[in-house]
Amino acid sequence: MGFCGPSSSVLLPALLLLCTLHQTSAFELETNQTVSLLVDASPQSGRVIPEALFGVFFEEINHAGAGGLWAELVSNRGFEAGGPNTPSNIDPWSVIGNESFITTSTDRSSCFERNKISLRMEVICDKDGANTCPDDGVGIYNPGFWGMNIEQGKAYRVVLHVRSSGSVNISVSLTGSDGLQKLASSNIIEEASDISDWKKIELTLESQGTNHNSRLQLTTTKRGIIWFDQVSVMPLDTYKGHGFRKDLFEMLAELKPRFIRFPGGCFVEGEWMRNAFRWRETIGPWEERPGHFGDVWMYWTDDGLGYLEFLQLAEDLGAAPIWVFNNGISHNDQVSTSVVLPFVRDVLDSIEFARGPSNSTWGSVRAAMGHPEPFDLRYVAIGNEDCGKKNYLGNYLKFYSLIKAAYPDIQIISNCDGSSHPLDHPADMYDFHIYTSANNMFSMAHQFDHTSRVGPKAFVSEYAVTGKDAGTGSLLAALAEAGFLIGLETNSDVVEMASYAPLLVNANDRRWNPDAIVFNSWQSFGTPSYWMQQFFKESSGATVFPVKVQSNSATSLIASAIKWQSAEGNDNYLKIKVVNFGSDPLNLSVSVNGLENSINSLRSTKVVLTSANVMDENSFSAPNKVFPEKTRLESAGTDMAMVAPAHSISSFDLSLAPLVSSW
Repeated sequence: MGFCGPSSSVLLPALLLLCTLHQTSAFELETNQTVSLLVDASPQSGRVIPEALFGVFFEEINHAGAGGLWAELVSNRGFEAGGPNTPSNIDPWSVIGNESFITTSTDRSSCFERNKISLRMEVICDKDGANTCPDDGVGIYNPGFWGMNIEQGKAYRVVLHVRSSGSVNISVSLTGSDGLQKLASSNIIEEASDISDWKKIELTLESQGTNHNSRLQLTTTKRGIIWFDQVSVMPLDTYKGHGFRKDLFEMLAELKPRFIRFPGGCFVEGEWMRNAFRWRETIGPWEERPGHFGDVWMYWTDDGLGYLEFLQLAEDLGAAPIWVFNNGISHNDQVSTSVVLPFVRDVLDSIEFARGPSNSTWGSVRAAMGHPEPFDLRYVAIGNEDCGKKNYLGNYLKFYSLIKAAYPDIQIISNCDGSSHPLDHPADMYDFHIYTSANNMFSMAHQFDHTSRVGPKAFVSEYAVTGKDAGTGSLLAALAEAGFLIGLETNSDVVEMASYAPLLVNANDRRWNPDAIVFNSWQSFGTPSYWMQQFFKESSGATVFPVKVQSNSATSLIASAIKWQSAEGNDNYLKIKVVNFGSDPLNLSVSVNGLENSINSLRSTKVVLTSANVMDENSFSAPNKVFPEKTRLESAGTDMAMVAPAHSISSFDLSLAPLVSSW
């Protein structure tokens, strides 16, 4: 993320930024002034926006994947989170029963070579005798990621690996948080000869009730020693069966992203190289993935959401994957350019895994994982926020030359900012990150006005209003970001792509504020910044037209106009977006010239995002407090008198469909 390292020298002094507000279509306004918007929609004045201008950026931060988009319900499923030394911490697993009945400890006895830790559970009570077990048995439980969401009538696939010193009778249950409400249960009954060595056991449990704060229990009333490893609970109802939590996936899909950048961010770098994301460790059967500690955001991930799953996520979203890889640099240590070649070869292997035919070395591994067809990987980013570090340029050039030699069509993204001066190295795009106050963000609508029109284009892969202006997701932040995006839209001849960050936050683990989508085990909602992005989802591949703003006084207003085509009915629309960043409503006089089609007022609409207070936020209890309201635009035409409410984003979609169409 841009907030974990030096960003791209874009935080200009506020006064210098504010002086640009009188250019083009952003001004300052007196109350009750009328602002004229002149839209030149003639074909010769239009310019096509890049096909992938707006997308999303996923980083494993805030438990966005582990305990979020990735639907696995068990936390620390392989008992590896406590580290390779034993005994180790098994958190969040806990013991059911006291020390007179049961003892537990980790040991290095797993059958999996890359994750040797398993849990040894010794039961010293029995169904009868001097030391009788409690009626419900003793054992262990896992509460998942702040509670498992178990819903009535839904099925859950439970997988666990077990071995024992004798025969077993293990109850596998989904229960309420205190273990009293039994939602679903099944028993594992095995003879000693069948379970003396590790055995993979799979069960399907159908819940008889709903509890959003549930847990998995493994209990028994039989004396003996049992080992557990790689314990998983996955809902069967995931997106296309690919393991993505449906409500969160659908919220991403609703943005219609044209690309997805992954897996970070600082997650790619790590505080130390030993904890950086390594793609090889995240592929293959989930049981054999060792997982790793993300030491930037300070939590363990089992890497169920690995390199293949990220590529699958991009494919399911219909978005271009942008693979951001470690270039031998972390926050605290670096690999010298003289010995970085193995890292380059590793990345070349990762590209072959994604793009290679199913009979290639790494393409065959992908095919064995269930995806024989190559993925459409056309973009890679060499590192994250590493420009200026000692070994970056030398390492970058090694990666660049060898990737281009093997895959000349792949677009390579540099970490260095080229918006104000030319890069001193080859690149197809340069990365640009900006986190700042609302006023600065709105002012930066003109950041790229004077950027050179030749050379690599900008990839604004991380932007957001932060600090007191943003809270945990305010309307004020969304307004400023919308103004900035209008600037990117109008400068899309030099800006190729843009994405908000961070994308997701589990409300129980806010590592960063604000975020676009907030969730817990069973609920989710969009912040105003999420809904703001909805205003731009038709922009990619559209045609942008000039908008001239006229006023006797200056105003805090910025506007743009695009022509886009609906995917469903192939209907054309002229969308005029207006951001009123000021505290007074504005009277708008809108004139459209040069249209080749007439305007169908019956199918034209208006969408407005605003609220009573500029610092209003959404929440689980009021998820639509700040929400776009859509109405018919009955006054639609080439000349319109409209109002832009105070602190608002407005979109006027003028239908260019034949007049015979109906609402």
